[in-house]
Amino acid sequence: MSHPTLVLTLIGGPTVLIEYGPIRLLTDPTFDPPGLYRETPVRFEKTSGPALSIEQIGRVDAVLLSHDHHFDNLDNAGRAMLPSVSKVFTTKAGAQRLGGNALGLDPFETTRLEGANGEGLLVTATPARHGPVGIEPMSGDVVGFALGRERPGDLLYVTGDTVWYEGTAEVSRVFDPRIVVLFTGAAEPRGRYHMTMGSEDALAAAHAFPQADLVAVHNEGWVHLRESHSQLADVFAQFNQADRLKPFEKGKPMEFDVGQ
Repeated sequence: MSHPTLVLTLIGGPTVLIEYGPIRLLTDPTFDPPGLYRETPVRFEKTSGPALSIEQIGRVDAVLLSHDHHFDNLDNAGRAMLPSVSKVFTTKAGAQRLGGNALGLDPFETTRLEGANGEGLLVTATPARHGPVGIEPMSGDVVGFALGRERPGDLLYVTGDTVWYEGTAEVSRVFDPRIVVLFTGAAEPRGRYHMTMGSEDALAAAHAFPQADLVAVHNEGWVHLRESHSQLADVFAQFNQADRLKPFEKGKPMEFDVGQ
């Protein structure tokens, strides 16, 4: 059985356009221009804008929203576009806050997104922990997403804002995705601890998903990010893993052959 190709386009920060046949998905929509959102209790300042506007992207069927309460994952323009899509997949708590077309999923809960021409994707929420042990009262609930075509998680895994921990390790034991989108940047908005993956976490993911292509996002555009894509790539090279991490430039579609 033949399958469509998978095309990923980095819009900026955590925002990626995912195209699989007629189905078009968007992760954590951020489309505001650079600017300061607030100073306290956490400084949220955006330093670069999106590679493509909402209008340039065009139709989007659904949004994969890891969480709704941080500006670097859902900014003002991103929030405003949510009603234009058929479904917003997110956390249970986030769906209650957003209402409308938002559907909350528990970790490892699966639903199906129907597309045109009989195409469809299985959407499964995955565990995520947005920082060290005990961070939940500060960070709130977060999820990642695994997409499947014939069985859950056999196509793409989007980590969402998380570090590498037992929950993400469980994802690697349950699913076998062709591509893994890592939310990296080693974010330090609150102090000297990471709330997203740094190079050590990314290397752990590379080891846990030995057959998958890896792309790294959410490593530019915000002042609280501490590790750039080039720094991450340098670490992968030092550990002889350079071929695992695919270059991912803003605004340039990357096509993956996901046929059998």
